[in-house]
Amino acid sequence: MKRILIALLLTTAWAVSSSAPVAAMTIVPEGNRNAEQPKIPGASVRRTRAGRTTFDDKYDKVIELLSSDHALIAKIKSTAAAYDIDPVHIIGAIVGEHTYNVDAYDRLQTYYIKAAAYAGERFRFAYDDEGIDQFIARPQFQKCAEYTDSYRLWTCRENVWDKSFRGQKVDGKSFPDNRFSAVFFQPFYAGQTFGLGQLNPLTALMFSDMVAKVSGYPKLDENKAADVYDAIMDPDKSLAYMAATIRRSIDDYKTIADVDISHNPGITATLYNTGGSAERAAALKARGGLPEENYYGWLVNDKIAQLKSLL
Repeated sequence: MKRILIALLLTTAWAVSSSAPVAAMTIVPEGNRNAEQPKIPGASVRRTRAGRTTFDDKYDKVIELLSSDHALIAKIKSTAAAYDIDPVHIIGAIVGEHTYNVDAYDRLQTYYIKAAAYAGERFRFAYDDEGIDQFIARPQFQKCAEYTDSYRLWTCRENVWDKSFRGQKVDGKSFPDNRFSAVFFQPFYAGQTFGLGQLNPLTALMFSDMVAKVSGYPKLDENKAADVYDAIMDPDKSLAYMAATIRRSIDDYKTIADVDISHNPGITATLYNTGGSAERAAALKARGGLPEENYYGWLVNDKIAQLKSLL
């Protein structure tokens, strides 16, 4: 009798689960949705012209450097495996950054030298002599205290900046109409990103917990700017933060929009370039359809065979 009862329960459970509606995950196929490359921003065009080079030349240069640096490719593969992503996603982000945002250095390993140079300087994250520790102690940020993980904590703080401070005058002090990362997290000059993956310090702070958990690097402290810069300048650490950023984008699209972008490096490259994967996933869910690549991701998909050959 007991065996019959168990069999009946299992049969009933199977019937209920099999009849329950299950939302189908939409898998974004490989390739570009746009037949032609979307327009490249003027800032990128001007920066490239100022360097007396072309996008094609910059692309060829970073490909040449990657193809000759077998140790770096091995690190990309191992880092990707740790974050359960295809290594071509990391390759795509590196190629996109060094084609459109910066020129690849003669030796990618020179980032080690730059990391050491920056770590030796005394600086802090601040705006107009107000340190980041003082700024986030303001009452407007109190609601963010409920978050314990670095991603949600710093995302909350960034949202507070946009809503309550950006371009406004608060307590007699005027704040620039600019991104949180550009105002408080660029002690050298605004808008600059650093390292192999061209990360900004705020991004590193956001992904500090994930990188600490997966890669074992120490958690970052916003009051220790040199350590944050070391994290995004040191190639080994930088790869971990790149992978964490890509992993988050893939997860956001799966959990928020029921869309799997893990098979399309052009889409993950686009999100690496633009940021805001959660907001963009929510917008996609609202309108439906498939995500589209921007100019940066378009190049990655267009060159995908060559990028895969590097691995």
